Amino acid sequence: MEELEQEEGVELERFLKWAAGLGISDSTGDDFDTHTDTRSCLGHSLSLSYFPQAGGRGLGASRDLRKGDLILRVPKSAFMTKDTLFNNISLPLHKLNAYASSLSSTQIFTVCLLHEMGKGKSSWWHPYLIHMPRSYDLLSTFCEFHVKALQVDDAIWAAEKAISKAKSEWKQANQLMELLQLKPQFLTFKAWLWAAATISSRTLHVPWDEAGCLCPVGDLFNYAAPGEETLDSEDVDSWMCASSFQVASLSNGDCTHTSDVVQFDPHFQRLIDGGFEEDVAAYCFYARQDYKKGEQVLLCYGTYTNLELLEHYGFILNENPNDKAFIPLEPEIYSSSSWPKESLYIHQNGKPSFSLLSALRLWATPPNKRRSLGHLAYSGSQLSVDNEILVMKWTAKKCNTILMNLPTSIEEDSSLLSAINEIQDLDTLLELGKELSTSRDEIQAFIEANNLQNVETGSNLLLSRKTRRSMDRWNLAIQWRLRYKKILLDCISYCSEILDSFSPKNISTLRIEQG
Repeated sequence: MEELEQEEGVELERFLKWAAGLGISDSTGDDFDTHTDTRSCLGHSLSLSYFPQAGGRGLGASRDLRKGDLILRVPKSAFMTKDTLFNNISLPLHKLNAYASSLSSTQIFTVCLLHEMGKGKSSWWHPYLIHMPRSYDLLSTFCEFHVKALQVDDAIWAAEKAISKAKSEWKQANQLMELLQLKPQFLTFKAWLWAAATISSRTLHVPWDEAGCLCPVGDLFNYAAPGEETLDSEDVDSWMCASSFQVASLSNGDCTHTSDVVQFDPHFQRLIDGGFEEDVAAYCFYARQDYKKGEQVLLCYGTYTNLELLEHYGFILNENPNDKAFIPLEPEIYSSSSWPKESLYIHQNGKPSFSLLSALRLWATPPNKRRSLGHLAYSGSQLSVDNEILVMKWTAKKCNTILMNLPTSIEEDSSLLSAINEIQDLDTLLELGKELSTSRDEIQAFIEANNLQNVETGSNLLLSRKTRRSMDRWNLAIQWRLRYKKILLDCISYCSEILDSFSPKNISTLRIEQG
């Protein structure tokens, strides 16, 4: 084990030296142009560190950093892009284009990455490629067991869609891969998943190619969710209703909005801490906050729910301010207002979104009164005491019904999650099935999904790397569904608090005020 760690350390030093030779540097300001240390591209502002409780390998501050400091610059010449790989393939360009013309930029990049991996040590990118993760946990990598473990229909649908999309794109790219004469191991769906996941989870945005770029060293930053300094979705909702997103007519209980609605882009604020800068032809990264020496320096990629993080990056956050829980709604709720479906959700703190409350208030209003009360609902106002009580009772009941109908409870998921983290061998896994009777079927399903049912007990057989990886994905599925259930439970608490605030005395006063 020590020899492997030493070897990895040597390879990392070589990689950082290689990166420095490309002009990648963490020196500051004018020092970038005079930086001559080719031993490593790090050391002035950043250092490569390991953060076991916060993303694993990442970048730490090698000195105190102030918010806004330029901390890393990667020149355009160091980017790995679709074009840099595609144009370097030793085949006639017209022939390549004939096979690639029907593929997306991302598909072509994926094929090119596999082609480059097939070169092994002869690849110019080898110092970079050997430090790529060897596996990922994106939704597209989930097997049937992991998909089922998500439990919630929306999440299951998202996973099935991701898997189906990956298979379809792989099949579409087969002809180009065969033209490039990729080695058999790089033609498989497993290899495709790896390359596609690499591009999905590690590329950075560039304005000239939708596939983005792989950015050596720049892709070592771990993720931080946007904080309070960015516009949250509640602000987006209220902005939309304050703009021209208003009721134009409400007839027969149906709602439509004006055709000249202002289209609002919720990402109009800069939600990331780096970007390609034309004037210096480089990707520049800035400190998103003050950091003390030794602290992990994080990068914000944008606003993502936990399900989106799992789909595109292969991880989730225990505390994600941008997480959401969607609940099934009756068709009449959707048709009673003009809010888009994606705005009708529950925040990670359990509070229904501005749009969801507005839609529910309109839905709970008699159809013949919706026209006259529509402007109040769209402005976020309560329509009446009775209306608000009805909305809160309905929401709490809906959340409770969903929780009751899911296969496992919050307590059961928490116990299973804690136990899984302690499993080292098959015997422990089998014993777990006896101890957690409510999770016995799920544990047995995991054993069968990983072909472990015929292994003799008492052998103290350590779990293989493949089984470990499967368990990691199972762990992620449980984490996700647990967070979803906690949001619904918090919503029930929120609704109960609102209902408790309507004491008989308060109700009488409010009814008098509302006329």
